Amino acid sequence: MFVEQIIFLQMKLSKTEEELMNHLWKLNKAFMKDLLEVYPEPKPATTTVATLLKRMTDKGFVGYNLFGNARQYYPLVKKKDYFSKHLNGLIKTFFNDSTSQFASFFAQETDLSKEELEELRNLIDTEIKNK
Repeated sequence: MFVEQIIFLQMKLSKTEEELMNHLWKLNKAFMKDLLEVYPEPKPATTTVATLLKRMTDKGFVGYNLFGNARQYYPLVKKKDYFSKHLNGLIKTFFNDSTSQFASFFAQETDLSKEELEELRNLIDTEIKNK
């Protein structure tokens, strides 16, 4: 598992792979036909999805079980872990590894309402109490 985590930390998904991965995270387990069904129109070609799944499997993001000739795919990486890795990368790259600079930017540059900012403050206060 440790080797898989190292590989995961070094790998990224392309935009099209992320889109497919989001479908797989929602479904949890899926055959090719299930994945094709959840795409909006115009749906990608089966060969395109198959290529994406192969690349994602090679990168260690997706696993599968064989049922005859059919493969049932499932995520090997949790959505939360993937998002957390990328968010931390953004903070490191664009905010000098400063979470307070990121929080300041987030609070000032997003269209959060007063109620949303108060909710965010309450979440932070709760986390402070829990530590």
